[in-house]
Amino acid sequence: MRGRRAGPAHRGERGSAVPPAVAALGVLLVIGMALAQVGALVAAHRRSQAAADLAALAAASAAGGPDCRRATQIASANGATLESCEPHGREVLVDVVVAGPDWWGPEVSLHASARAGPA
Repeated sequence: MRGRRAGPAHRGERGSAVPPAVAALGVLLVIGMALAQVGALVAAHRRSQAAADLAALAAASAAGGPDCRRATQIASANGATLESCEPHGREVLVDVVVAGPDWWGPEVSLHASARAGPA
């Protein structure tokens, strides 16, 4: 049996798989970009929570009681901005903000809070 040649009946079908293939690749690209954005948001959220935890621990463990200046330094060293630091006796509550990824769409800021004190 010999292979079929593209004769007059099949000429109009040549390349007919290209448009659906290009569309599928476009959809995969959009899905990949959306997943990358979500991953970047999750990473920024983890970074903000880590900065809040470390800032609260640093402030609460300072000699002589809670020290919000130390919390500001630690938050800044971890890429966050200290929004508030509230000492309550020997405990401290801190709130930090981290800028989220800025690929497209509105700017996103991720907020995190942490409380620390003596055990």
